Amino acid sequence: MNDLHAWLSQQHHGLRTFRTFQQKLETLGRDDPAQRGLCRLLSGLVGSYVEAFDEAPLPVEIADGAYHRLLTLVESIDLHGDSSRRLQDINRVAESELWW
Repeated sequence: MNDLHAWLSQQHHGLRTFRTFQQKLETLGRDDPAQRGLCRLLSGLVGSYVEAFDEAPLPVEIADGAYHRLLTLVESIDLHGDSSRRLQDINRVAESELWW
C-alpha cells in the first residue's frame, strides 16, 4: 500500500485518478493474493464513488474531500500487521464512505 499511497499522493483529485487507482488495486490483488480481499473492498469503495459521479458534475469540495479521505484511508492500512490489525483495516475500509 505504500506504493499506492505514494502514487495517489501525487495525483489530481479527479475521477480519472480514482479509475486508475482501481486498476492499480486489480493488479496488486492479482499479483499479491494475500491482499486480494482488501483490494476488492477498496476497489468497490472507489467504484461506487466513480459511478455516482460518472458523467455528472463533480463539485470541487466533494472531489477534494473524497480524495483526502481515500488518501488517509490508504495511508492507515498496514499490510504487514498481525491478523487483528488486518481485520481492523478491513473493517475500516468496509465502513468507509468517500463522500456524504
